Amino acid sequence: MIFLVAALLVMGLLLGSVVHVPVQTALIAAACIGGWLLVFAARERRARHHRS
Repeated sequence: MIFLVAALLVMGLLLGSVVHVPVQTALIAAACIGGWLLVFAARERRARHHRS
């Protein structure tokens, strides 16, 4: 999952609209998205173990 986020950030830096914003803004956005993905993964894992 972290590899996917890193790959998308690098692709965005090279190809996307992330190039048009300051680096700090892009890093903050990437950190927010990464945190959201971590929370989502933790909730899904807890739900899966709870159902078993």
